Amino acid sequence: MKIVVFAEQKDGELRRVSREIATRATTFGEVEAVSIKGERYSPVSWSGALAERVKASGAQLLLLGATLNGRDLGARIAAKLGWAYAADCTDLAAKDGALEAKRPMYAGKIRATVKVPLPAVVTVRAGAWTLGADAAPPTVVPLDPAPEHARLGFGRFEETTGGGGRVTLAEARAIVSGGRGLKGPENWKLVEALADALGGATGASRAVTDAGWRPNEEQVGQTGKTVTPDLYVALGISGAIQHLAGMTSSKVIVAVNKDPDADIFKIADYGVVGDLFEFVPAFTEAVKKVRAAS
Repeated sequence: MKIVVFAEQKDGELRRVSREIATRATTFGEVEAVSIKGERYSPVSWSGALAERVKASGAQLLLLGATLNGRDLGARIAAKLGWAYAADCTDLAAKDGALEAKRPMYAGKIRATVKVPLPAVVTVRAGAWTLGADAAPPTVVPLDPAPEHARLGFGRFEETTGGGGRVTLAEARAIVSGGRGLKGPENWKLVEALADALGGATGASRAVTDAGWRPNEEQVGQTGKTVTPDLYVALGISGAIQHLAGMTSSKVIVAVNKDPDADIFKIADYGVVGDLFEFVPAFTEAVKKVRAAS
């Protein structure tokens, strides 16, 4: 099977999800990794250029990361080519001349296995496929954007602030999220300190972002971002179904809450029933000591 992988880049570096997909795709067939020249995403010109490359290559499968741009680009190309489309998948296998894709449905309440006929476009969640430490990055072929790109302009409406140098939610292997149990934005330093100790990112529940404690881009959940880190730590989060929909695919879930009946404990691998204001500082110091010793 001939496969094209869209290699998405951020700040000049290949995104981890693209490396994960390119490495795993070699088990399905012959892989060609391509990117589009230019720093700013242009849906019209990028989808045009990538669709033409896929057609010319004779590929039967296009794989993209289930990122903000990847979801948009994948849907556009599937429509242009008239191919089947499966979004936000957590696993993929070739079977009987088609694909079997595993993906969450109904806000993460079920894990479905769907049959996808070839040719197809598939987006894959970050972290769904493990990237070995010795995995070599793919050779990426840069493509020129379609001619429409030259006629497009870009205007910034307002300045945005970054995450203080931390890794983004989509790329993070460890995420520490906070909820209303933190009582106020002045206590967010507990979340940040633990995230920094783990070398991870910070996330938030919808209640926190709605209250204005944290920016919307940090929201995890059905109406926020879907994440699949190796470690997800939930601090003071009760476990509403909308939040669980965005993080139940995490490999290990740790919950800290003073309410022993909180729904978050139903899906947690490890749970701490107690005062997070006492537990988190002690846990953060313990993490620092372990990492310093290793």
